[in-house]
Amino acid sequence: MHRQQSLFDYWTQENNDLVKICKKHEGQKAVGPHLTSDFQKLLRKIQGVPPETDHAQLELSVVYNACICFIAQSQFTEAELLLKQAAERTLQMKGESLCQLDAPIVWMTAVKSVKNTALHRFLLFLPCLQWAIWLATCQLKPIEDFQETSLFEAIIGGVGGEFGEHAKEKFRIVPTLVMDPKRLVELLQICSVIAQGAEKLNEGRGSEALPRLQAASKLPAPKALVAYTHLLSGSCLTHMNCPQMALQCYKKALETDAQCVYALHQSSRIYSELGNAQAEIQALHILHLTLLLPSSAEPSTAGVHLLSPFLLLASQSLKNLLSVPSPLSVLHKLALKCILNIRVPEGVKHYLDLLAALHSEDHHGVKVHSEFSTLPRLPKLYLEAAVALLMAQRPADSMALCTEVIETTLELLPEKLVIEEPEEGSEALTQGMREEGEGTLAVFLWAAAAYLLQGHCYSQLKDWKQAVTHYTRCVNMLVKVHFKRKDVQTEVSKAGRHLSQTADLHILQRLKGLSLAGRGISFSQMDHLKEALRDLQLSLQAVPEGIGAGLWCGEVLWRLDRKREAAARWEVTWNLPTQSSTE
Repeated sequence: MHRQQSLFDYWTQENNDLVKICKKHEGQKAVGPHLTSDFQKLLRKIQGVPPETDHAQLELSVVYNACICFIAQSQFTEAELLLKQAAERTLQMKGESLCQLDAPIVWMTAVKSVKNTALHRFLLFLPCLQWAIWLATCQLKPIEDFQETSLFEAIIGGVGGEFGEHAKEKFRIVPTLVMDPKRLVELLQICSVIAQGAEKLNEGRGSEALPRLQAASKLPAPKALVAYTHLLSGSCLTHMNCPQMALQCYKKALETDAQCVYALHQSSRIYSELGNAQAEIQALHILHLTLLLPSSAEPSTAGVHLLSPFLLLASQSLKNLLSVPSPLSVLHKLALKCILNIRVPEGVKHYLDLLAALHSEDHHGVKVHSEFSTLPRLPKLYLEAAVALLMAQRPADSMALCTEVIETTLELLPEKLVIEEPEEGSEALTQGMREEGEGTLAVFLWAAAAYLLQGHCYSQLKDWKQAVTHYTRCVNMLVKVHFKRKDVQTEVSKAGRHLSQTADLHILQRLKGLSLAGRGISFSQMDHLKEALRDLQLSLQAVPEGIGAGLWCGEVLWRLDRKREAAARWEVTWNLPTQSSTE
């Protein structure tokens, strides 16, 4: 007996030495496979001896440690096998047999068999591991069923610490655990609420999830997880059409965890919906700076380093809620918002930073939290930046970007592009051809827009001859595109209103109207009034709601001494909807 006791003391020391090695690696994201293997070897040695109550705590300690390591390495099948064997050994020790396969019932039977013994409180540790496996494998229904059992209530009320004083008196060496079971239960509680809340949100049942999320925000947990509860509460309130209350929740999330990028992202979206452009710009600016910091998206794992919250929060519903754009996508949106809200110097700076980052050799190596990128194609980015530079009175820099777009697109363009409206019922057959045609159309539009902007640049420099040249190049580019419809006379202005018309065709009409108006204005500045009137009238045919072209058309008519027509044109123009002036 003394020799057997010495053997168990030796095994206990071996377990404790492995736990020390494990805890030395606190903060690392994974447990080495060798450590898991060592716990397994130790467990096989212990299970070579018939189960006894006196030594069951050591065996269950090693089972607990080995399972934690398996779960940390996402080896869930191996962990479940160890748990099942532990339940069988416990029942065997009490002279009972395993006749149920349902995990909660198995553990309720095992725990009941050791009720009123020193082993009872310790056996409550192991069902927590089954709970962790369900959570990590996104099995939320078994967790909901488990939460309705008396075993769950016993775990919540009875788990804490490793061993009581009676154990320390009975054993010379007390087995240690790789993770405090109380901390594990606290982690599982808040992660379960977060995962279940995300699932309910995904199902459109945010109002059901809200009370539990609000209650979970008061649980002891890493600050990043508490921030998640505020974040999801805000998402619930957003779905319930309570944007101001949602903003308060996002504010709490940021107060709890200053690097909660998801709260910043959601706040910027609400500000956009509310039309609060200045607050949206501020939120986007902070979001961009935060995304550039060293990775902070993973919740703090202090004290629970072996089981990362990311491992337990693996559901797709939650991933969708926690997705944010890439830093470059946020920077692009920030630049665009600044330009649209007449914060031109800031917008120019952001666009130049964006282009510099895209051309940087190492920007792909920057670690980001993003799940997706919403950046437009590079030529479109160049054109947006060129507009910003033109607005900032930097025509030379604007023209340089436009030249880059023209040089990279011209060689890709055919002599003519015909976009044919498919016959009814042939949609599937022509889908590939339509996509190819629309892609080519986009390249035409980029080149045309670049020429248009260059015309604007020369107009800003009052070089009217060069302005006419570039506006003409824009028009010549656009007339190469033909829109053909079945059984209908081809008129681009009418075709632009057809239900199947793409946004690109609308842009084509706008470009045509703007380039003709620009050329007409340039001609008027050179006193070529007949040519100016022709182009301005053609511009109004392409875009009847063009206020600028209408006013200049009236001006040219007046200078041609056609004052009655000029007055009529001005009257028509001023009666146009005011929002057209922003086109």
